[in-house]
Amino acid sequence: MTDRQLRHLKRTDLLELLLEQREENERLQKKLEETEKELKQQKLDIANAGSIAEAALRVSHVFEDAQRAADLYLKHVTGGQ
Repeated sequence: MTDRQLRHLKRTDLLELLLEQREENERLQKKLEETEKELKQQKLDIANAGSIAEAALRVSHVFEDAQRAADLYLKHVTGGQ
């Protein structure tokens, strides 16, 4: 709507436009808050996934070291066969 068209509106029409804009603003504000919450949760999920992946890698190394130790033990016990 142009400035000229706005100037020719009645006060009630202007008030209605203001109310509509306010409602739209509130709706968008709520949507923004929801989106920010979702983004925060996604960031936490990503951080936790990284932590889980790192922990899995560490556990994997522990198991590899344990397997090497078991292999070495068996080698010595069986006389290196």
